[in-house]
Amino acid sequence: MNNLPQLQVVGLTWGHISWDLLALPPQDIILASDVFFEPEDFEDILTTIYFLMYKNPKVQLWSTYQVRSADWSLEALLYKWDMKCVHIPLESFDADKEDIAESALPGRHTVEMLVISFAKDSL
Repeated sequence: MNNLPQLQVVGLTWGHISWDLLALPPQDIILASDVFFEPEDFEDILTTIYFLMYKNPKVQLWSTYQVRSADWSLEALLYKWDMKCVHIPLESFDADKEDIAESALPGRHTVEMLVISFAKDSL
């Protein structure tokens, strides 16, 4: 409906480099929604993203992230994998924050938009 080019969908397991992943052409943007759910998966996710960024240093990961605990942080892993992260305020999407980050869970849940890329010294 949006006249997009044909898209290739590849299943993957975070932290594992498959033949399908190796065969992907260079990407501009990787879209991910709420992939940073369990802290024990954070490094596997960033390992896979690092591989894709290594193939194409200009690619960016755009992801939403729901802050579930102040103890869960990507900062050390981003540093380890030589990546940087820019937080995009939900308000910049010209919509009410509550409408964007709806949740049926009790209490307030902070949802952030992250753009992750290689740190400048990596390029």
